[in-house]
Amino acid sequence: MSADAERPLVIGLTGSIGMGKSTTADLFRAEGVPVYDSDRAVHEIYRGPAAARIEEMFPGTTSDGIVDRARLAARVLGDPEALRRLEALVHPLVAAERDEFLEACRRAVERIVVFDIPLLFEIGAEKDVDAVVVASAPAEIQRARVLARPGMTEEKFAAILAKQTPDAEKRAGADFVVHSDRGLDSARQEVRLILDALKRRATSR
Repeated sequence: MSADAERPLVIGLTGSIGMGKSTTADLFRAEGVPVYDSDRAVHEIYRGPAAARIEEMFPGTTSDGIVDRARLAARVLGDPEALRRLEALVHPLVAAERDEFLEACRRAVERIVVFDIPLLFEIGAEKDVDAVVVASAPAEIQRARVLARPGMTEEKFAAILAKQTPDAEKRAGADFVVHSDRGLDSARQEVRLILDALKRRATSR
């Protein structure tokens, strides 16, 4: 058996803000699928050694050696060059952790794993996974969900959307779509159907 064949089949899970991606990730977990949470990894990186380097790049964005995400977001939002500098530091660290996660899953003989990557298409990571799953909902539901979040404004929402690949493009590039506006039971059934299809694919590799 080749090294690639031993590797778990990798689902890349993504979705724009407010589209139900985190809930979809939880549904995969509930089915026993290991999930690598890129956003959680960034949280840990912001609490670790990278915090000092980020403070050097963007003075005043840390507190007690931990990155203040709100301050950092305010510094880079709307500044493409600042965002590129931050991503050039953070993305390789996340990728290294993701590789360690995948290797651990390979050793555990997992058949399928999920990489939960909010900016999957934006960073070109869709080419590194075996199947893409996009969580999606109508724009008006997305907007209502996001604007209900503490501290969110129309301006912040617009700025976030501006740096994300449009939902229609994500759905066009997906192998599967989970519709988060149809209720939890419907989304759970969609996740199970996706896993059934991918388990057949994993078995045939």
